[in-house]
Amino acid sequence: MHGRLFAVLGLVLAARPIVGQEPAVAYRVTWGDVASVGTAGVLYLLPGGLGLPHGAPSCAPCDPATVPSVDRWALRPVSATGDVASDVVLAGVAGFTAFAGLHGLPARQWHGNFAVFANAASWTAASTEWLKVLVRRKRPVLYTSSALTAVSDPESQQSLPSLHASLAFAAATSYLVIARRQHLPHRMRNTLLLYAGAVGAAALRVGAGKHFPTDVLAGAALGSGIGWLVPTIHPTQP
Repeated sequence: MHGRLFAVLGLVLAARPIVGQEPAVAYRVTWGDVASVGTAGVLYLLPGGLGLPHGAPSCAPCDPATVPSVDRWALRPVSATGDVASDVVLAGVAGFTAFAGLHGLPARQWHGNFAVFANAASWTAASTEWLKVLVRRKRPVLYTSSALTAVSDPESQQSLPSLHASLAFAAATSYLVIARRQHLPHRMRNTLLLYAGAVGAAALRVGAGKHFPTDVLAGAALGSGIGWLVPTIHPTQP
């Protein structure tokens, strides 16, 4: 009698899915993920290995009047403090993305989420690096009195898009897609914190004199697009 009573209570008190709520999606991990991340990693490193872009900037210092008005106010020498601060904030966004999207999940689920995050980050980085080389936009420092010391640095011609912005927004967006599909706890709070961190990292890049506002906007758009696409098309478990 008591055994039957406890069984009934167990069924009543057991957690049940919300009516109308789709079951959580779990991503599948395959050797294709290893190949994908590896390929993106090689593509990311290739421009640096080839010394791209070739050649010196066309001017140093350059005329600030040639900069679009929306970007002109950001012309300033590089701030080492702001540069380091943007690195710290980006690391915080990446770390919190991993914690919020992996912590406490069953192994099969967090393995899949990790594969998605790795694909999103690696392809965002590779795409950003190649766009930098193809666009070849001069950094703000080349329009300042510090141009002569920066002219020998290949990165002085790799301003658009911002890698920090693209990676931060890719992390925030990929978490948002995964959290909504898997009904992760505290997803609204975590998403707001991640996007706040992404905006902070982007703003610090402008404040540090490393990028123009349009550079970080381009990075945010690129990262958000890849951060949405990867978890949307990644294979799921049956």
